[in-house]
Amino acid sequence: MNDQTPRRYQGSLLERAAARYDLMHEPRVIPALPQEAAAVQPQQRVQPQPEPAPLPVLDLAEAPRVEAPVPAPAAQPVHTPGARPRIAIDRDKLAEEGMLVPGAAVTALAEEFRLIKRQLLNTARAIHRSEPDKSRMILVCSAKPNDGKTFCAINLALSMAAEKDVEILLVDADFAKPDVLHRLGAPERLGLLDVLAGDIDSAEACVLDTDVPQLSVLPAGTRSNADTELLASARAHDVLDALAAANPNRIVIFDSPPALAASPASVLAGHVGQVMLVVRADRTSESDLRESVGLLDGCEQIQLVLNSVSFQPGGRRFGTYGAYYGEGEA
Repeated sequence: MNDQTPRRYQGSLLERAAARYDLMHEPRVIPALPQEAAAVQPQQRVQPQPEPAPLPVLDLAEAPRVEAPVPAPAAQPVHTPGARPRIAIDRDKLAEEGMLVPGAAVTALAEEFRLIKRQLLNTARAIHRSEPDKSRMILVCSAKPNDGKTFCAINLALSMAAEKDVEILLVDADFAKPDVLHRLGAPERLGLLDVLAGDIDSAEACVLDTDVPQLSVLPAGTRSNADTELLASARAHDVLDALAAANPNRIVIFDSPPALAASPASVLAGHVGQVMLVVRADRTSESDLRESVGLLDGCEQIQLVLNSVSFQPGGRRFGTYGAYYGEGEA
């Protein structure tokens, strides 16, 4: 994040965001954030070949001829149930980009995301009464590029993975500019677009486990010129719904393209229970925000995160942010 000249504290983020963006159907605002912040193939277990049964010892002078038993065929190799490729997240790279580091000390950034995830989880519980699977699907979006939405999506996933009794699946749905695996320090793999195109039968076959407990990743996959049409297909409905239905404890977080830069965001909004819209304080205009909300109206629950805000040292209850600013595109 660019460390701006400290500005005099003039009210909470909620008050400042409300004063800045006076929407007709004002979404709930959640706390501000700093700016953005070898696969192991599943082993095959071979069952040991049973020892051939011993031939009976016969007295040929007194007993009839007995055929020797045929040895059982060798067992075929089988896949270990549930085994998936696993990637190691580059914690040094996360730290360099100012993001949360699993297992590190609690920072001001970590506290901010604790507040954000708590509101999202509370909203999910309310949605669960009417749409159980949809309530566990969250879209992270922004109006334009470089507003910090990928930074926020990764940090949200890392923060939520620390929750008890949940499993987090982070889906890179920014098909034109996939960046999730790169930021985690892992190479690109086949992913969601390959499943939607019918080249792979199940999305679960592309899910990558990580060395962070309760966190897995679904890559964007092979680029296509028909990504929006693939997302709008009947197959996409089945594939996306299956991501949540596969595990009742799973929360699916989509990192989508910016709403005003690519059309997939508006399509994905119709599949999720809530949208976390990242608003950059020094860049997003009110007209951009209103237009983005209109494009994402397929989802009724749209939460705002005010990003890239400068604070006066000592003016925040979580301390000084200078050490936690991240820089980079989203």
